[in-house]
Amino acid sequence: MDHLNLKEDVVKLFEPFHDEITNSFKEKIHSITITGSALTEDFDAKHSDINSVLMLNEMDLKFLERFAPLGKKFGKKRIAAPLIMAPDYMAKSLDVFPIEFLNIKLIHRTVFGQDIFTSIDIKHADLRTQCERELKVKLIHLRQSYISSRGNSKILSQEFINSFSGYIPLFRGMIYLFGKTPPHGNADVIVTLGELSGIPTDVFMDVLKEKKQRIPLSIEQLNAIFENYYTAIEKLGNLVDEIKA
Repeated sequence: MDHLNLKEDVVKLFEPFHDEITNSFKEKIHSITITGSALTEDFDAKHSDINSVLMLNEMDLKFLERFAPLGKKFGKKRIAAPLIMAPDYMAKSLDVFPIEFLNIKLIHRTVFGQDIFTSIDIKHADLRTQCERELKVKLIHLRQSYISSRGNSKILSQEFINSFSGYIPLFRGMIYLFGKTPPHGNADVIVTLGELSGIPTDVFMDVLKEKKQRIPLSIEQLNAIFENYYTAIEKLGNLVDEIKA
């Protein structure tokens, strides 16, 4: 894995997992691919999980039974349970999960086998539909989270933090819809989306700062974040709705 120019901390964490899979299941594996924050400047060696895709030659339930015990062993070492699929499943799912596959296409490093993600084709019409749906779902979730927090600043702050990582893949999808290659880093994604959409995205930078620094905020500050958060998502949803893919 050394020749792949991966972060030293990522190699140290992921290599034992990689070696166990290739030593035990090599004949069943099409490829192993690292994706997500482990390949960006947002990776935190002390806290971030390493995400990956385990591509089988074909789906095999017996393999899953044999593989499952590794989840507990490596989960403690911050190796997230990999996405497991086969090439035919991926080919039939690009229209259903265009955001997810776009983000893998943009940020991945195949560490074993054939790179299958670089050449995948994401249809703009499929991506626009999912972006619109995700934005509307997030508005519903924001309303529910705000009400269920019952004015508790700790709960509301944690809700913002927990939801934040799900916004970045969505924002990359929107940037792609606007005709630009999305950046990798979270902060760069937020800035680029603001520039392309003309919609203020400062509130997402505030939540990113809160996620990193965990500075206690008053309920008044969190209420202001909620209002700006909600307004920005609503405007982005209206903008995506007007896009003709």
